[in-house]
Amino acid sequence: MSSLHQPDHPSPQFIYPPKPQPGERVAILSPSSGLPGLFPSVFEQGLRRLREEFHLAPIEYPTTRMMGSSLEARARDVHAAFADPDIKAIICSIGGDDEIKLLRYLDPAVLKAHPKPFLGYSDNTNLHLLLWNLGIVSYYGGSILVQFGRGGAMNPYSAESLRHALFTHGVTELTAPATFTDEDADWDDPQTLTQEPRMFENNGWAWRNADRVVEGIPWGGDLTILHWNLAVDRYLLPNEAYTDTILCIETDEELPPAEEVYRMLMCMGERGLLGKFVGVLVARPKAWSFTHRHTPEEKATFIQQQQSAILRALDEYNPAAMVVFNLDFGHTDPQCVIPLGGHITIDGPARRIFVTY
Repeated sequence: MSSLHQPDHPSPQFIYPPKPQPGERVAILSPSSGLPGLFPSVFEQGLRRLREEFHLAPIEYPTTRMMGSSLEARARDVHAAFADPDIKAIICSIGGDDEIKLLRYLDPAVLKAHPKPFLGYSDNTNLHLLLWNLGIVSYYGGSILVQFGRGGAMNPYSAESLRHALFTHGVTELTAPATFTDEDADWDDPQTLTQEPRMFENNGWAWRNADRVVEGIPWGGDLTILHWNLAVDRYLLPNEAYTDTILCIETDEELPPAEEVYRMLMCMGERGLLGKFVGVLVARPKAWSFTHRHTPEEKATFIQQQQSAILRALDEYNPAAMVVFNLDFGHTDPQCVIPLGGHITIDGPARRIFVTY
């Protein structure tokens, strides 16, 4: 099995995998959690929309609906999906919390020999990092249970971004949606399938050091998963590989407190990594969960404290970096997809962001 450790060259040369055409087959994998087995109605709604609205044929694998499947079995599914020439893209069903343990069972040579668009977020940051190391552009965002299986209908903003990721090439401008929500649907409630979530007004992006244009290769994902990978220190490249790239970070449904966010970035700074990035894109933080049903005032305080923590770390380790807050590539709804390993241009004076899908 090929090594997952640092390659001889410090920085990958990236390729965009070929994209699927309508009617072709795409793999639906659960490399992290098998939650489709617990919520089949929501999952089936997501698969139906993939078929009817995106005109793609979803192919499930043995562990896709299996809770508690072994790491070896999940790795077999990942290898099979990448190696099958009839599979043209891979979409994750959902995230989880143990995918970092899967990495030791994966053969990078299989993935590198059969590059394909890979879509997912949250715990699937682990696979995104591996693909980044191999020089394969992957797409941070989209899951069958959440974006495709959303109550009522797919959010048009999410659907448009997913279509760009799955089908198009070239430059697309990111925009801020008019409304958003961070309040979860209750998948145990049958009304979830038909009920639109409660949405809130979006106040737009917030900028710092927006006096120039910066561009680079995006890298990142769920901040907690990035922190785990830094702790394990087996699956990341030397710091020099990230020079002048753009850090994209988001926090998840566990709602890490501001001090924890600061400490994760502090450790990234002490490692010598945080100072390498020319720009930082920060997703809108999720500020509500079933265990933390925050009021609007509490949400605003949570978000302000998190942003202050991020700026505190950047002031210490990378004060010149351009920063944009409240993008929509995280755990809130709707969601835009970020092409990790692709290209992003951040036009500070014009307050515009362009990504290459």
